[in-house]
Amino acid sequence: MGEEGPQTETVKLPLYSAEQSQIGEFEALSRVFGHEGSAATMHEVVLMQLANRRAGTVATKTRGLVSGGGIKPWRQKGTGRARAGSTRSPLWRHGGTVFGPQPRDYSYKLPRKQRAKALCLALSERAREGKLLVIERLEIERPKTKLAKALLDKLGLQHALVVVGDGEEEFIRAARNLARYKVLRVVGLNVYDVLNFAEVLLTVKAAQAIQARFQEAV
Repeated sequence: MGEEGPQTETVKLPLYSAEQSQIGEFEALSRVFGHEGSAATMHEVVLMQLANRRAGTVATKTRGLVSGGGIKPWRQKGTGRARAGSTRSPLWRHGGTVFGPQPRDYSYKLPRKQRAKALCLALSERAREGKLLVIERLEIERPKTKLAKALLDKLGLQHALVVVGDGEEEFIRAARNLARYKVLRVVGLNVYDVLNFAEVLLTVKAAQAIQARFQEAV
């Protein structure tokens, strides 16, 4: 992707009915779904997300944390051996570790506008590839995994991120065990997941909520 340039007012995304048949096009704001910019922005945000997910709980024992070693192994002078104060010295077998990793917090935050821009760039990239679809609503008779899979498969999706709006959370429960799909609320939408999945499916409610949230942020 190149540098920012002139953008049209709207972009057209494939629109599907609740019965999974294409019925037309959804006109989306180009500020959100037709954004252009540097891929480095997305890269920086993905690095931040991965850093924030790190547990940071790895730890090694220093000489002060290794049990034992409280007694001096031998007297200071007269033995012909080097001075030693503890059997838990890092020089000794079973001794402590020098400068080993300790628990720490790897998380950090990038500016809010940069995060919003990166998300719009990721969505726009999928839209340009023809991999971003909009569906009127996701309706199934019961919140069953089999029904959710049949609905998504009928749309021709293979490895998709599905984003639902308010009041559509029931579909999350139905599809949460599907290996090739991930369902998120709009509030949980993020750059890493958009780039990690080959396709993105939005409900009309979700698409409208995304536009309302980000049209002024980028």
